[in-house]
Amino acid sequence: MARGRKKGSKVHPDTGVTLTPEEYKEQVENAPKVETEVKTEEAPQEDVAQPYEIVEEEYVPSKKKAIKSKEKPFEFKDRYYYLKGNKEPVAHFLKSKKIMWFDEEYGGEREIMFTENMNTPFVDEFKGEVRPARIIFRDGTLHVPKTKVVWQKILSIYHSDLGKTYLERDEEKDAMDELSIIELELEAMNMAKNMDITKAESIVRMKEGSSVSKMSVKEIKRSLMLFCKENPQLVIDLAEDENVEARNLGIKAVEQRVLLLSSDHRTFMWGSNKRKLFDIPFNEHPYSALVQWFKTDEGLDVYSQLEKIVV
Repeated sequence: MARGRKKGSKVHPDTGVTLTPEEYKEQVENAPKVETEVKTEEAPQEDVAQPYEIVEEEYVPSKKKAIKSKEKPFEFKDRYYYLKGNKEPVAHFLKSKKIMWFDEEYGGEREIMFTENMNTPFVDEFKGEVRPARIIFRDGTLHVPKTKVVWQKILSIYHSDLGKTYLERDEEKDAMDELSIIELELEAMNMAKNMDITKAESIVRMKEGSSVSKMSVKEIKRSLMLFCKENPQLVIDLAEDENVEARNLGIKAVEQRVLLLSSDHRTFMWGSNKRKLFDIPFNEHPYSALVQWFKTDEGLDVYSQLEKIVV
């Protein structure tokens, strides 16, 4: 033990002073403890992309149902049918039994038959005694009243001869066609009403021929109005044709023998001295060629003379 140090004494850890047990306890053991905070720097973490989480989902197919197109409701009305073509026999018997129609829902052909007492056209749906019926077109037409719905359905939907032997009258389309014709007639008549007699005569001549030369003014006007009803489009076309009057003048000139057309229809000549004016091109109508010749220098002079001579 060190000299001068009492038994039980202790050395202060900080100052190195020797202390008695009481002093040591008071200064060292009872002294408040100071905690030293040690800071540690964390290394910066790099941004690491986190992997996506893959979640497997069960595939559930769409349960959309096929939409079936609905048939247009069948209209209850009187219906008219007519045979195709220009022939209108007194009586035409349409096939009325053993008519086959392919039914998509059924997946095959089904037999159809005209009857007097069944409320279905399909033979496989008949019940009870069957009374067959005959379908007859008289004078090319057939009227089926609205009470015969089954007949109408066969004729308008199922019959194999629809569109081949006969057609159904489309009243709306026919009405539109008739309206168009009426409007065309009115247009032609309005043009004819205000037309000068020379042009009117030129147009009527296309219909009546040389007899127009013997008509009075009123007869020409009347004939022109009837022409408007018979063929309004042709009247409109002729009225707008710049050559129709020249053609009429040429025809009148030949009728009055101011001009002569050779017997072989190959040459036009002056009537007074039979001097040749021009030869008609091969396969061309004489008066069409004359109208074209009137547009030449020589033809213009002749046309001017004809306007003064021809009455």
